[in-house]
Amino acid sequence: MSIKNIQMVDTKNQYLKIKNEIDSAVSEVIESTQFIQGPAVKNFEKNVEKYLKAKHAIGCASGTDALQIAMMALDIKPGDEIITTPFTFVATTETIALLGAVPVYVDIDPDTYNIDVNKIESKITSKTKAIIPVHLYGQPCDMDPIMDIARKHRLFVIEDAAQAMGARYNDKMICTIGDIGCISFYPSKNLGAFGDGGMITTENDDIADKLRMIIAHGSKRKYYHETLGVNSRLDSIQAAILNIKLKYLDEYCNARYNAAVKYNKHFEGIFKTPYIMKNVKHIFHQYSIRVKNRDKMMEFLKENGIPSMIYYPVPLHMQEAYKYHYKQGDYPVSEEIAKDIISLPMHTELTDEQIDFIASKVIEFNSLQ
Repeated sequence: MSIKNIQMVDTKNQYLKIKNEIDSAVSEVIESTQFIQGPAVKNFEKNVEKYLKAKHAIGCASGTDALQIAMMALDIKPGDEIITTPFTFVATTETIALLGAVPVYVDIDPDTYNIDVNKIESKITSKTKAIIPVHLYGQPCDMDPIMDIARKHRLFVIEDAAQAMGARYNDKMICTIGDIGCISFYPSKNLGAFGDGGMITTENDDIADKLRMIIAHGSKRKYYHETLGVNSRLDSIQAAILNIKLKYLDEYCNARYNAAVKYNKHFEGIFKTPYIMKNVKHIFHQYSIRVKNRDKMMEFLKENGIPSMIYYPVPLHMQEAYKYHYKQGDYPVSEEIAKDIISLPMHTELTDEQIDFIASKVIEFNSLQ
């Protein structure tokens, strides 16, 4: 693979390695013509349950839908307050707002970029119904204190694991710790579909029953509707693709971790590199560092054939659509990190040669400043 053919996420070459398996699985679904809630979906759900050691894994149409459906299953109502982080993708807040609930932000830890557990309890009010910790960039949140706080105040915990399928906290898989776990299978994810897809996990039988109804128009059997629902079923073709890729997920996560270690060796003592908690398995959905003159660096990298991204340039409390009563300065750690965070290419197909080249250009630019 050429140094000059560096991708931010290389889904094509990942596909080519397992092309025959993927193509065969897709053909099998097409020949069966069972495109909605067919055997491929049930098979994938069972295999995810086995992989995560989860009692219930329920496919849905996207990670965003997973979050909304999770809150619907927990009867989140207009005016309810949901505690979460302002430093994440918009879907976390978007789904809260769509239900008429209110996002209550807690600033992030400056090392992990995840919600600061020490600041959660001060934000709890009589209106608080749930906490949504986001396992950002593939690093698990510190879940034990979060669960302790939730139990103390009788709150639900919804794990936003859109970027963390395959990650572990202590001896538990992410998505099996809170009341509900929400997963995204967007193509760039560690376990990515060839389109949109998502999944919801829970250990609670009653919640699982409600989740299954909600994703199918609030119905257990066709044309009989017991609760308010949506149309959010995981497509059978996507399930078949994901079922093949699930076999390789640990391999994919390990490849990303090894790439991150190599990046870190290049950048040690030069940049703030990703912090890894001792009791977790970080799966490096993104590899992000903090740099000076970020915009100029991104342009310099682009000139050298190296893509880069910013996850995320504007914290949610400063987004026009979700300002509520918040203002700039309310969450200083998130705001500061948003100014200088940059994500470098991170995927399963990165070669040592590519990592060396990317790192050398990042360091070269930094030395010129």
